[in-house]
Amino acid sequence: MFVGKGGVGKTTLACASAVSHARAGRDVLLASLDQAHSIGDALGVRLPHDPGTVTGITRVEPGLDVIEIDSLALLEDRFAEVTSMLSAGGSHRHSAGIDPSALDPAELTGLPGVQELLALTELAGFAEDADWDVLVVDCPPSADMLRLLTAPQTLLDYLERLWPPHARAVSVSGFDPRRAVLAATVERIVGTVTGVRDLLVDHERTGLRLVAAAERVAVAETRRVRSAAALLGLRLDAVVVNKLLPPAPAPSGPLEAAHPAVHWYLNRRADQQAALAALRADLDDVALLTAAHTGAEPIGPDALAALAPAPWPDGEPRADRAREPGFAAGRSGPGGDGCTGGDGGTGGDGESGEPDDTPTRVDVRSGEPVVRWESGTGVDSVYALWMRLPVVDPATLRLGRVEDDLIVGADGVRRRVRLAPVLRRCTVAGAELDSGRLVVRFRPDPALWPASTEGA
Repeated sequence: MFVGKGGVGKTTLACASAVSHARAGRDVLLASLDQAHSIGDALGVRLPHDPGTVTGITRVEPGLDVIEIDSLALLEDRFAEVTSMLSAGGSHRHSAGIDPSALDPAELTGLPGVQELLALTELAGFAEDADWDVLVVDCPPSADMLRLLTAPQTLLDYLERLWPPHARAVSVSGFDPRRAVLAATVERIVGTVTGVRDLLVDHERTGLRLVAAAERVAVAETRRVRSAAALLGLRLDAVVVNKLLPPAPAPSGPLEAAHPAVHWYLNRRADQQAALAALRADLDDVALLTAAHTGAEPIGPDALAALAPAPWPDGEPRADRAREPGFAAGRSGPGGDGCTGGDGGTGGDGESGEPDDTPTRVDVRSGEPVVRWESGTGVDSVYALWMRLPVVDPATLRLGRVEDDLIVGADGVRRRVRLAPVLRRCTVAGAELDSGRLVVRFRPDPALWPASTEGA
């Protein structure tokens, strides 16, 4: 997934990557999520856009298919399907007061995240399709893209609270056929959106490639995107610094007498190299790739293919990331280590057990939280939740507790983290940022902690 600010060459490099993969013998689908579609312009081809229809897939050259996803057409198409399903039980108003037929699909464009979710759902379907080996995505500008990537988890969190699974199950098995159809439809939506979310955070299958200019403003933007990606559990595969000026030949005469354009060029290149050095110093755990300024705008597959050797040597392999050292956790705590996946951990509940003396190495690069017992026993125990979080501005860090979830916000992005069972009976004792990682410590709540059974 190629992300970046508008104007940095994100679309051009996404197209170059797709052409590179296709000419290396892979079957590639190049998809645009940016509603200001321009991959057709970059490839020098006209892609079909029939008003009111979902844009089809176009074969550009052997091994390379292209689609510009029309999320508005998708919205109208999918809404018609849902309305038809809900009307299957009769034409009367839904017993719960829901009448989808009273809405026009165009009215739904004001609902935040609807079009974005549908576009991501289409991508997930393409990713599961056996027709392609690689899916290259040209994404909207950074701010819109980060909002888009949070949409699946946000929807799942809302549905969990507004209509929990057990309530939907009762509706599915109830006697009201229309309510049963609605519940079944919501279950299908939950399943689909869960698949989208899982695909986005699957570090073996999905990665972000951030395109940036060699400018100080772009360096700051890159830091923020890196922080947001870590908080959301996404893999930032590499940063591509685009449009780097090549070295200039030495002036034939005194530099002072050189044409003003020569001075501009040398100063501009010096600024770029300084920005590049700053990125190298910051991105110690992300691959840094470069793409030279081509002079003329690269249009068409042949011109785009010429870009590939610079930013993607050896056929554009996935960038190898530096492994961030884990930390020696020492002994795992009572009841297991509470190591986490997407739900914040499914380890032991901390009610019983003895410490294990086996040393453990914990990798917190994935963005998923890791829980470890640190010291003490019973109500005097201390547990720590670790998350990779290279925050740009520590002053933006915000923590909150809502029932069994921890709310973590930083650099304009917020994530809801489901706490491991052992932490749900604890209170937050403190938090700190430690070398690009967030550490939150918990102590048992005596009112919720099980009484000791020692000596029983």
